Amino acid sequence: VAKLCVCDLLVAQCDVNCCCDPDCSAEDFSLFTTCSVPVVTGDSRLCSQKAAVYSLDVEANPPERIFNLIDQVNPSIFCIHATNYKQALYLKSPEIPTPENFDRLLEKYGGATFSAEPDSWNLDTDAQNPPDANETYRYEYGVPVQTEDAFLRLPSPVVSSWCSDENPAGFLVNQATKCIRAVSVEKCDSIRALSMLFYINSSILASVFQVNITVQSIIAQSLNGMRTLLDSSDVLRLPMVLGELCINAVLGVNYHITYTDTGEIIEAAAAFVLGAISKEALSIEQSFEISFTQENTQPVPLSGNPGYVVGLPVRAGFRPPGYPFPAEFLFAALALSSSKHSQLTILQSTSTQDCLAAQGARAPVLFGYNMISGCKLRISAAMKCQPLAQTLLDVLKGQSFPEYVASFGNSQAQDVLDWVPITQLHISEQIISNTLQSLCQIPVSLGIEVKWTKYGSLVNPQARIVNVTATVTTTTLKQLPSGRERIIPVTTSVVFTDISSPAEPGYKAWPTINIKLPFDFFYPFV
Repeated sequence: VAKLCVCDLLVAQCDVNCCCDPDCSAEDFSLFTTCSVPVVTGDSRLCSQKAAVYSLDVEANPPERIFNLIDQVNPSIFCIHATNYKQALYLKSPEIPTPENFDRLLEKYGGATFSAEPDSWNLDTDAQNPPDANETYRYEYGVPVQTEDAFLRLPSPVVSSWCSDENPAGFLVNQATKCIRAVSVEKCDSIRALSMLFYINSSILASVFQVNITVQSIIAQSLNGMRTLLDSSDVLRLPMVLGELCINAVLGVNYHITYTDTGEIIEAAAAFVLGAISKEALSIEQSFEISFTQENTQPVPLSGNPGYVVGLPVRAGFRPPGYPFPAEFLFAALALSSSKHSQLTILQSTSTQDCLAAQGARAPVLFGYNMISGCKLRISAAMKCQPLAQTLLDVLKGQSFPEYVASFGNSQAQDVLDWVPITQLHISEQIISNTLQSLCQIPVSLGIEVKWTKYGSLVNPQARIVNVTATVTTTTLKQLPSGRERIIPVTTSVVFTDISSPAEPGYKAWPTINIKLPFDFFYPFV
């Protein structure tokens, strides 16, 4: 670093205030007012390195430059300990294709994916250091799920839409991918990626005992897209040629991994979609998905990651008694049934339009969709006011109206600050009389306003809910003569309002992104 000087711009001349310029003399330094570059280092990502520090002693006569070489420590925990991969320090000239090496280069780089790593760089440390037989595999977030031969593969598109089988499944990283696979009906029984064995024949390294991947279910898909759940999932169905068709070819795999709170995998299952491929097909689309669930817990469906996705349910919940001990949310549906999976719901319209018959029928509130529903209530003079008002309130809000709404589609229960309280507004619901022979106030409408904003980058904004208001409107019933009836309309509505701040005048909606590409980004091409 003593020889590095970023402010030395003039050849064989002294640059003003450039204290590291070797062309400057002591007389030049005495005329400097400051050092434009006081510290010179190498790679700032190194954990420890030498640093050249330059300063001026203005009290000396004449002023002189002071040079010190010190050890600088990087406080970041994400730093480079040693640059031991020497080939990354310089640009390797790509091999120029010639008639002699063209076939070899085409075989190596002609596929959808290839590795730019040298053959001498061996990352297979397990072969050199075999794991202890009693070692327990406890995974951390994002770490590839290890198997007895390599890692759990989740095929995905890389540089193109073609499938690459070298994508590892990361622990606790829920993924869903789709890619194109080249096929040939005549050779379908020899294509590994079309066989169920390719996805379940390796056990997961989890504990003293390896975890086998079991077959959870098998769905058969016909050529026209019709799907049928097969009764027996314990029978291995391998691809085979039948006339001009290839049957039992894998079209989709859905992994489900169960783990403990210490990060140990205890169970792994795979659900398959098998289908037939016609002779005319040169390629097929395969879909893959993996999800993780902690043991003794129920998976909570998400409505986006992180921001809400238009058309998915708004997630809601309520705070248990004794909060903040424990500091967590218990999810509840707005409907009577708990099968709504902690969603915000409203009254669901029925064909009969009868409010008393519609009680308990709920429809989920879908993000971004303005909704309105309703029913009709037939009132007679014999009805009691207080039970009627409570019944209508249950019809409008349900018997367990949530207190909070998730601000993001992937907000977790333990992240308390990610939940927005629902502001409930009520017009006076004072009961004036026990019967309808005098005035009585009953709720007749529920209006929910959801305010949301675009959060994050302008290039890829995420929808975030910032405020939810639920307003119950009541009406006053006058005295009904004996034997007379009256029909009251009851409505519920949901309105979504975008309150995102508009861009400032003159601000570019698509900002310039200044990035530096890796040196081997276009390797092996120039």
